[in-house]
Amino acid sequence: MKAIVFDKIGSPTEVLRLAEVPLPKIKEGEALIKMTSASVNPGDFLFIQNLYPAPKKPVFPQQIVGNHGAGIVEKTKNNISLKPGTHVAFSYYNTWSEYTAVPEEWLIPLPADYPIEKASQFLNLITAWDVLAQSAVLPGQWIALTAGNSSVSTIISQFAKYRGINVIAIVRNSHPSIDLTAMGATAVIDLSLTRGNIRDQVMEITQSKGVNGIVDNVGGPLTTELIKSTAFGSTLVINGGMSAEKYTLHNNDVYLNGLTIKSHIYRYFFSPPKKEDASILNEIIMISSRDDFNVPIAKIHSLDEYAAAVAESFHGKNKGKHIFKIS
Repeated sequence: MKAIVFDKIGSPTEVLRLAEVPLPKIKEGEALIKMTSASVNPGDFLFIQNLYPAPKKPVFPQQIVGNHGAGIVEKTKNNISLKPGTHVAFSYYNTWSEYTAVPEEWLIPLPADYPIEKASQFLNLITAWDVLAQSAVLPGQWIALTAGNSSVSTIISQFAKYRGINVIAIVRNSHPSIDLTAMGATAVIDLSLTRGNIRDQVMEITQSKGVNGIVDNVGGPLTTELIKSTAFGSTLVINGGMSAEKYTLHNNDVYLNGLTIKSHIYRYFFSPPKKEDASILNEIIMISSRDDFNVPIAKIHSLDEYAAAVAESFHGKNKGKHIFKIS
């Protein structure tokens, strides 16, 4: 079968290759998944560069890339409740391939007609849901999202709109193919057009109330300005670090503002879904299945086109998610 692999740590644009590898052999309690789609994510690049904590570490030779994806159960090995033909999403390993073996407990059943652009990044939908909940912003309050054009931020915006939360989406540049207001943003701050102070703009938008939560995917000086734009008792959720720059704070910026700072690690990084997660997962499926729920896609690629998919995603050349359509 075809798979995208690497044999050494390095830049995602340099160490990957397309290879023919053996079909995986399933063990007790596992399912063989015929992959239909997989997304290209910043986390995949961290994995390739060996920056993830254990147990997410590459094993050589021919480590297959990819953490998130979706497919069809092809066959199973004893004591598995999911039947062949079931459409599933999962976060595990080896998704940039034609087939992969996954323990049943990691598999999330999806409707048969659930679209591939949503199925391929279903874990991003879960992340967006969880990050919004972690921010503790209430209906009628304000949340600021950095990297507002990113897939996770646009998904957060739509979940926020569903909950009646006001969103300020902050972008480096507006993109004509992504209508952020249609996807739930109450206001958009385009940094390429901004000449004044970000705090002043936030206060004008919120009528001097400030934001009650921040989801920060970027870091750098923008984070400092946003922290100084918060209402008392707000929460900053750190969900990424796209900027190479650092930011500075005084203790009083946190202490006297009752600010809580949290980091987010996606829900199924260390452990598989739990039975009690079923109601939340079903609600996410229900909301995201709507025709007006939009998950921006930059491009759909075959596995053969991995170099373009990786380079364009790694360098942020296009807005929206790059995904592999595998079968």
